[in-house]
Amino acid sequence: MTQSGATPMPQPEHHPQPGGTAHDGGTGCIDVLAPPPGADPEDCLYVALHLHGAAAVRRDGASTALEPGDLLIGTTPHPAGLLSEPACRMAYFRVPCFYLGVRHRDVRRAGGLLARGSEGIGSLASQFLRTLAGRTRAHRARPGNHLARGVSDIVSILVTELLDREHPEQPTAAAELLTRIRDHIEENLADPDLSPESIARSQHISVRYLHKLFQQDGTTVGQWVRQRRLDACRRELERPSRRQVGVAAVAHRWGFVSHSHFSRAFRDAYGVSPREWQAYAAQSDARGRLS
Repeated sequence: MTQSGATPMPQPEHHPQPGGTAHDGGTGCIDVLAPPPGADPEDCLYVALHLHGAAAVRRDGASTALEPGDLLIGTTPHPAGLLSEPACRMAYFRVPCFYLGVRHRDVRRAGGLLARGSEGIGSLASQFLRTLAGRTRAHRARPGNHLARGVSDIVSILVTELLDREHPEQPTAAAELLTRIRDHIEENLADPDLSPESIARSQHISVRYLHKLFQQDGTTVGQWVRQRRLDACRRELERPSRRQVGVAAVAHRWGFVSHSHFSRAFRDAYGVSPREWQAYAAQSDARGRLS
């Protein structure tokens, strides 16, 4: 076997376009989704899908043989520690962290992740990625954002699960309470009266202790609630079925009382205004339909 990366699968002549699935000529990767406006184009995760041939990944002094369908996830175009025979074939994908809700540095700190394509979420991710690669290679019409977004959602779940395995935490009373609090917040995001006081009251704790729990987790109650509401608004604004709904109505639906405050918070979080994001999502879907 040779070190430094498997031979990329043959690439068809294909011209990448923003907002759709395409090959990146520089890395041989398939872009699952293009980086949205304002996002750092380097803030991506790379997924290698083993198609066939002998391959293994070396990590911490030990080698693990790969089976067809297995996935390697990391922060560089070709996985570190990958050993492969010349006949080995891999498909490479790139997904902006923006869509995954996963921090680039967490995956880098883990040194890369291995998911078996024969079990659990890894099996689903492997099947979806293989389908995406097949459609791209065959020059058929791009599947648009529906399949691509489905792929990114599954990869997001998979990466979160793998990171939890890398750094298992013993549950504590405080951690379990924080989980219940976050569940309560998620269930009540649309309530404009959701506040530290109402959250603390629902869990029969003091507001001071509530703030302490979030501070220990590196954030604040207000920041957590605001980000979850912004994420909900972002997802709703990009849905075709919600394109005719005004930005103000979406903001109000998810608990934002002030439209100007919502617009500022959205731009601060994502680098674009809510209207710009809605227009970008509509253009991306249109490109997918016309391809």
